[in-house]
Amino acid sequence: MIGLRLWELGTLNPRGLPLRVRAMPVMEDLHAATRQHVQLAVLDGTDALVVERISAAGAVRVVSQIGGRLPLHASAAGQVLLAHAGEELFTEVTRRGLARFTPATLTDPATLRLTLAECRRTGVAVVHEEMSPGAFSVAAPVTDPKGRVVAAVSVVSVDARTHLLAPAVVLAGRGILRGLGSDTAP
Repeated sequence: MIGLRLWELGTLNPRGLPLRVRAMPVMEDLHAATRQHVQLAVLDGTDALVVERISAAGAVRVVSQIGGRLPLHASAAGQVLLAHAGEELFTEVTRRGLARFTPATLTDPATLRLTLAECRRTGVAVVHEEMSPGAFSVAAPVTDPKGRVVAAVSVVSVDARTHLLAPAVVLAGRGILRGLGSDTAP
C-alpha cells in the first residue's frame, strides 16, 4: 500500500510529468519500429532513474523498471547522462567505485572517460552486456530548448547489432526535444 501511495504522489509531481507525457508518442513510435524495450531515464544523483518504459513481449529480460535506478557507468542511458554531466559527477561516480555486473562492465575510470568522450562525439552510447548478460543497448540524449541534456532515451535488445538502431534512437531523442516547450522542467 505504501509503495502505491508513493507512486501516486510521484506521478502528481509536475516536474516529471511533461517530459514523460511528451516523450510517450515518440517512444511508442520507436517501440513500434524496433519491437524492443524502449526506456526514458533522467539523472537523479549518481544514478539514472527510469521514468518511463515500454516493454516488448518476448524481448530480452531487463533489470530496469519504471521508478528503478540504473548505474551511470553500466547502462547506455546512464552513460549518455554521465557524458553530458559535469566533471564533478564523473569524479563522484568513479570515487564511489564502478561496480562490476558482468565481465563486460566498464570498471576502469580511464576507459569510462574515453567511452564518455566517444558518446559526446557520436551522440550515442552503446552498451554490450555491461549491465546484464545478453542485453545490448543504445541510447541518445534528450535536450531541453536551451540545449541541456535532461534525459536519455534507449532501446534494449537481445541483438548484438542493436547499435545499428542508433539513427532511430537519435531521431527519437530529437523528436522528444521538439515536444518539449520552454516551460518544461526535466
